[in-house]
Amino acid sequence: MAQVTANFSLNSSDLIPSQALAMTASKTLYKADSSAECVDELDLGRVEIPTGTNFDLIDATALGANKRNYIYISNLTTTESNYVVVTCSQEEIGRLYAGDFMWLPASFSAATDDIEVRAYVGTATVEFAVFHEGKTLLTAGE
Repeated sequence: MAQVTANFSLNSSDLIPSQALAMTASKTLYKADSSAECVDELDLGRVEIPTGTNFDLIDATALGANKRNYIYISNLTTTESNYVVVTCSQEEIGRLYAGDFMWLPASFSAATDDIEVRAYVGTATVEFAVFHEGKTLLTAGE
């Protein structure tokens, strides 16, 4: 297992009058309910999604129920008006405009908890990574 640490920083010198903003967070990725390192597997990819098309980015069934997963999604599109909507269980969880990204800790409890991305205005290039405990293997008959 690999040790993986996510880091995030948010800085601004002029958002708050007379005060600099400096926020940072760091998190080592662990398995659910333990201090064991999480990353057994990594799935990553880049897809082009035509306007008006839903793309099933994360298959919750394969990742297994009640496991800890970490998901990175980025809209690599450079045209500001092109955006993607990210949904889970048909509920909108985010809208990513050109250059936006999201980091999402996730645990799926149902096979229908897939994460989908839909492109609006123009074709979107989306990059994604899923850090997870390992996929649930199914028999040939399932």
